[in-house]
Order: sequence, then structure tokens, then C-alpha cells
Amino acid sequence: MNVPIKNFIFDIDGTLIDTYQMYMPALAQVVAPLGIRLTAADLRLLYGVSAADALQALAVPRNQMTAVERDWLRTAYQHVDQVKVFAGVATTIQRLAQTAGTQLAIVTSKHRHEYEQYFAHRYAFARNFAVVVTADDTRQHKPHPAPLQLALRRLQATPAASLYVGDMPTDLAAAHAAGMRFAGADYGSVVPRKLALADIHLASPTDLLKC
Repeated sequence: MNVPIKNFIFDIDGTLIDTYQMYMPALAQVVAPLGIRLTAADLRLLYGVSAADALQALAVPRNQMTAVERDWLRTAYQHVDQVKVFAGVATTIQRLAQTAGTQLAIVTSKHRHEYEQYFAHRYAFARNFAVVVTADDTRQHKPHPAPLQLALRRLQATPAASLYVGDMPTDLAAAHAAGMRFAGADYGSVVPRKLALADIHLASPTDLLKC
């Protein structure tokens, strides 16, 4: 019998907000001068991965990674107007936050400064998250469970009573490696078929209110 879910931990990109059109065309643009050509399928698989891990996967030379990452983020955030909150997210977060005994947290591949400037300061519902773990907080990133394990420690929560909500197979793998259940954000995923092993499938963020 499953333990009731008391801790809801969320990814951001593709789960709370749709940032695909901001990030991914910009990535293709900045790596093209290096001779790296990315297909639409390549971009979908790299969405939501930390910037450093994405560039490493693309075999960007180590001595150029810092500059390429800087150019990628600068180019991406010129199109921040294309970011949208998924329908139902704000209502769902607010209602979960008002539920007695429930804790909310974020585990994201964003850097801390990105989180603060382009998420926490832009969306009122962000104040409901008691714990935030960014790519700067752990040496290992999803699909490794380290970021989720850190969130659990900060929440003083058990994996059995916790759920990670995400849109990518790296999110699913991290959750299961941490001993948590995983809810696939099918409504926002660019690779929903790769979330087949999710414990819960979400057609809308509001489906979380049934958990």
C-alpha cells in the first residue's frame, strides 16, 4: 500500500513553465559555428538537461564550454517573452500549498541566478516552494538522484511520502533512483513516450490534486 504523498517536488522547464522555444533554438544557434548540427530530435532530448551536461553531451571542447554556455543563455533570454506558464499550474500550486501537512519544493537544472531572476521574481506562485535545489547546489545532476536527495534532506522528508513531477526521462530516472514516485508531466513533455514508466501520468497539472 502506497504511503500518502505529503511532499511534492517539481521540475521547472516543461513542467511548470514552457521554455522550449526560448532555450532550444538558441542552443542550436550557438553550437552551429562549432560544426555541431542539431536535429529537432536532438533538441528534444537535451531539453531540461543542465547547460553544462548538455554541452558535454555535444562534445563541446572543454576550453570553450564556459563561453558557449554564456552565449547560449544570453541568446536564450533575449526570447524570454516566449515563456508561458502551463494552464492550471498556478491554481494547482496554490491549492497544494494550502493543504495541511503538504510541503512543496523545486529541483531544477537551472542555475541559481536564472531561478531567481527569471522564475522566482516573475511568478507569484513561486513563493510557495519551501526548498529550492538548483544545478549549483550539487556536483551531480539528474538523472543522478543527488539533487532530489538534497531536497528530501532539506524538507526532512522520506522518499516514500514524496513525489517528483517532471517532463523528461532524466527526471523519471532521478526520482526512481532516489526511491520516490514520479509523475510524468505529459502535458508539457516533448518526449512523452519516454515517460512510460511514470507512476502517475498527468494530462494537466490539476491532476495532481487527485493524488
